[in-house]
Amino acid sequence: MFMSISTTGSAEDPATDLGFLLHKHPGKVQRFTTSHGEAHVFYPEAGDELCTAVLLLDIDPIALVRKGRGDGRGRGGSPDFALAQYVNDRPYAASSLLAVALRTVFRSAMKGACPARPELPGQTRPLRIELPAVPANGTGEDGGPALVVRLFEPLGWQVEATAIPLDESFPEWGESRYVRIALSSGTVRLAEALQQLYVLLPVLDGAKHYWVAPDEVDKLLAAGQGWLAAHPERALIARRYLSRRWSLTRTAMERLELARLAEADDREVEEIDNAVDDRPEEEAQTPQGHGREHGREQARALESQREREPRQPSLAERRRAAIIAALRETGAASVADLGCGQGELIGELLKDARFTGILGVDVSARALRAAGRKLGLERLSERQAARVSLTQGALTYTDDRLKGFDAAVLCEVIEHLDLPRLPALEYAVFGAARPRAVVVTTPNAEYNVRWENLPAGTVRHADHRFEWSRAEFRAWAEKVAAVYGYAVELRPVGPQDEEVGAPTQLALFTTSPTPSTSPGPTPSTMPTTPAMPTTPAMDATPEGGEPR
Repeated sequence: MFMSISTTGSAEDPATDLGFLLHKHPGKVQRFTTSHGEAHVFYPEAGDELCTAVLLLDIDPIALVRKGRGDGRGRGGSPDFALAQYVNDRPYAASSLLAVALRTVFRSAMKGACPARPELPGQTRPLRIELPAVPANGTGEDGGPALVVRLFEPLGWQVEATAIPLDESFPEWGESRYVRIALSSGTVRLAEALQQLYVLLPVLDGAKHYWVAPDEVDKLLAAGQGWLAAHPERALIARRYLSRRWSLTRTAMERLELARLAEADDREVEEIDNAVDDRPEEEAQTPQGHGREHGREQARALESQREREPRQPSLAERRRAAIIAALRETGAASVADLGCGQGELIGELLKDARFTGILGVDVSARALRAAGRKLGLERLSERQAARVSLTQGALTYTDDRLKGFDAAVLCEVIEHLDLPRLPALEYAVFGAARPRAVVVTTPNAEYNVRWENLPAGTVRHADHRFEWSRAEFRAWAEKVAAVYGYAVELRPVGPQDEEVGAPTQLALFTTSPTPSTSPGPTPSTMPTTPAMPTTPAMDATPEGGEPR
């Protein structure tokens, strides 16, 4: 099997710069040993105006059987016929064998490294890649030339994909499962092209010559960095690359969604996948970030105190009770918990039959898995399970699937956003989704002086971007209500202090069920979700890991 890479140039910008990018001299024929044969790199043409590099992979069928998985196609099942281990298409058709050879032979080129000419990897130049025989398994749009177009066209390639007949002498026999591919682009860099081929060749084939282990997820995400998370067919790519191992596919999709959300918000994945706090509830009630040992001492003190006197509701429990009371006042039947964390509020909502539709949204896949376990979704009756669903996303982008809910809840969410990004959240919730009611809770900064273990001038959680006084929260709530046509009522939550108020403040926004207009900024001025299949959105974590 072989693959050619061609580029054009001029005397000032010679095409032979391809040799620098590939780390292979155009004047030499080079040979490399692979686990299943030998790879050869040579240049049939190398001039200023046109340069072509060829990777020729010579597969040893005997080595393939000895080191493979049984049938020469990586399926591990019974051979299709007696000699299938030795008579198959692996030496001739571009598959995972060629993908592995690409990584072995062009490792530095795939990394975009070129010490001799460091300016070259970041530049784009005309590329044409040809593969004479590629298995494209599947039927209809899931196979053949249509599948090639679905995979490569969104990446900026002009695709020529032609099905190869079973026998040119007998056209009535029809087409084979093999496709002749030519890819052309002036915008894809060489390193990106090699990474894409490394992933998509096994995807087209739908099989691998080796066992797919969990570390294949890391390989997929590493090679797909910068392009896979935004690909409209990323689910199909993950499924076929991982040989339809559903547990690995699910893990890959969760990590891809996090990468997409992090890229959209220009943040690191670790910044947004931080919604799970493993501390017990007693410890979580204290402001976080000032020593776990102190929290444990506080928890032990609370436990000792409970032994002497009746248990008082925690602040988190009071907050959830206040939210549910507000929702009941509005008559809401469907509720979206935006920033649901580990699902404590959803658990309380499920106890009340009046809430017939509950959506939990969080950016953290770990938090959603924890919520699923805590809620026991797999053990719920069919009727109960139909009431609730969990999904991943970021609330600073609009999403049609957030529309139609009677009410939305932002419980300890807004303080986790940078202030310049609050208008995007406001529009996504109040302008685009526009539920009849919105309940927002946030810490009261004035009350922080009552936390004995919270140093003066600090916030309750290391991830809080701000904490508002009662006056600041009122000003924000009244501004949002005026802009988007809501009425707003502010309420304290938790023990009242005559000087500093309650530890939590709650705002209940309400509007008429069928407004004649949708006030506020126009959609064209606000962020929208990228043009790809997305999930509803959320962009924050619960305060200090407090149970919700």
